[in-house]
Amino acid sequence: MSQPFTLTVIRKAPHLALSLGSIITLLLLIMPFLALLPDSHPLAVSTYTLTLVGKILCYAVVAVALDLVWGYAGLLSLGHGLFFALGGYAMGMYLMRQAAGDGLPEFMSFLSWDELPWFWAGTQHFAWALCLIVLVPGLLALTFGFFAFRSKIKGVYFSIMTQALTYAGMLLLFRNETGFGGNNGFTGFTTLLGFNITATGTRISLFVATVLLLLVSLIIGFALARSKFGRVLTAVRDAENRLMFCGYDPKGFKLFVWVLSAVICGLAGALYVPQVGIINPSEMSPTNSIEAAIWVALGGRGTLIGPLFGAAIVNGAKSWFIVAFPEYWLFFLGLMFILVTLFLPRGVIGLVRRRGDD
Repeated sequence: MSQPFTLTVIRKAPHLALSLGSIITLLLLIMPFLALLPDSHPLAVSTYTLTLVGKILCYAVVAVALDLVWGYAGLLSLGHGLFFALGGYAMGMYLMRQAAGDGLPEFMSFLSWDELPWFWAGTQHFAWALCLIVLVPGLLALTFGFFAFRSKIKGVYFSIMTQALTYAGMLLLFRNETGFGGNNGFTGFTTLLGFNITATGTRISLFVATVLLLLVSLIIGFALARSKFGRVLTAVRDAENRLMFCGYDPKGFKLFVWVLSAVICGLAGALYVPQVGIINPSEMSPTNSIEAAIWVALGGRGTLIGPLFGAAIVNGAKSWFIVAFPEYWLFFLGLMFILVTLFLPRGVIGLVRRRGDD
């Protein structure tokens, strides 16, 4: 009789990792208040720095969402950029309506449109925009996941299909006639809930909302991972056939975590757009989704905390490289992924844990 398979459980992070996480959380909560200090103050934080860190935190939320499906359910998605961008477009529609007032968005006037498309109805209301931010990525993930998991598509075939899905979405939104701004996308935002979107107070509020979303995503992730649901997910990842032999149907478990991950990505995209000030189809580029997988691999798959460090390291390096050596960024990114695969199979968090055990 074969040895029973092991259900992987969450290992407690060492005190070093917990202390580091607590310090980072405290700094993130303090940072918005430092933005209120005069520019001459030595501890003052500029709105540019606040926006840059807020953007990286949005990416960190995506990394947590991807880790839920890849690290625990074993579903390597190369299409999470699509869900991120859909949430951003839903928020962008609201922001464009706010900027246009009673008229049409600027790009529609440029294209000589006479009226709003039917799917823009109600987007001037923030409540409806929130519904779109959650429902559009969620329903797309539900539809795709239902048919994919029902057909028992997994492994590299699942990854290829998710990449094809996001690539199709990018090509669709590049077209001007779709009503989403074509290759220019949405930009020129002015107000959010009546507040000036470039004002320091608005920037601080968006930053705090991003930090809260990250913390809520982590809480949900750890709650699921430490529950019976999480143990079943890891069984899906490690031995799906044996799990089915035990009487479990993995389709429902995979579909739930897949949709949850997509919704979290949509929320991250919605907070990303007003901070960065633009959303266009390039956010759906398969390259972005591949980068998200690198964040998770670098930080440590199946840890939730690790991908946060991975997203911060990669995007921090990217912010420097695209200014200093823009032509070498992709080479550096590929080298980083190769080195992590060869020498850090458990990622940065695995290295921290090993140091803590020593």
